[in-house]
Amino acid sequence: MNEQEQLNYDRIAKAIAHIRSNFREQPSLDEIAEQVHLSPYHFQRIFKEWAGISPKKFLQYTSVQHAKAVLDESKATLFDAAIETGLSGTSRLHDLFITIEGMTPGEYKNSGENLTINYSYAHSPFGLVVIASTPKGLCHVAFTDDEEQGLYELKSQFPKAQYHQRVDQTQVNALMVFANDWSQISEIKLHLKGTDFQLKVWESLLRIPKGQLATYGKIADVIKKPKASRAVGTAIGSNPIAYLIPCHRVIQSSGNLGGYRWDSIRKTAIIGWEAAQSR
Repeated sequence: MNEQEQLNYDRIAKAIAHIRSNFREQPSLDEIAEQVHLSPYHFQRIFKEWAGISPKKFLQYTSVQHAKAVLDESKATLFDAAIETGLSGTSRLHDLFITIEGMTPGEYKNSGENLTINYSYAHSPFGLVVIASTPKGLCHVAFTDDEEQGLYELKSQFPKAQYHQRVDQTQVNALMVFANDWSQISEIKLHLKGTDFQLKVWESLLRIPKGQLATYGKIADVIKKPKASRAVGTAIGSNPIAYLIPCHRVIQSSGNLGGYRWDSIRKTAIIGWEAAQSR
């Protein structure tokens, strides 16, 4: 993703924000395009290049009605299907390719002074990401609007670690998920600091297929803690690996998309984009 594509995403995010704020009025294509200072033709073109569908279709994919229909459709089969060994396609591939290893207390004690972390920045279809890895795997992926702020947030996780701005193969491999070409991806290992409960929640998120959605209550059921929806929500909110651990696919049971650690507009953008890619 180059700077022009970044600018296009910023315009699309602004358009999505305008649509969400004014959904009762159902703004026209002309009105939305005006908000992002583009002609209707130009706006429609860059939107379709980004999402693969028209703004109107995208709106349908991010509506409460569509979200509820997806939840109903997946209620009985979502997690059963994702763990069947014979299942093909990206929904199963995601689960197979990504493995989580919890950090040992020795690795993260004393604010991470025993850790060596490589980090770099990359563009994605949803804006800038800061991505970081230890010798054992990815430890941090976050969307950010500013490189300096992104680095500050990374360092706040492990203040005493040794940091090197360096692109490594672990990072390159992980970023391939945005290219939608899973044939080029080898196993992605995640090396994460978390409690046993958090790790269990994050692992369960890997089993939500692309283009599908789940509720907090469903995740609580899957990890066999049916009364722990609130704790599940907290664990999901602290997910340290944006997009690859797809916490964006967890929404409210009402069909509202809910909040997101890296901005609710971005969550809407990702859900609509994935719905379009999965059709």
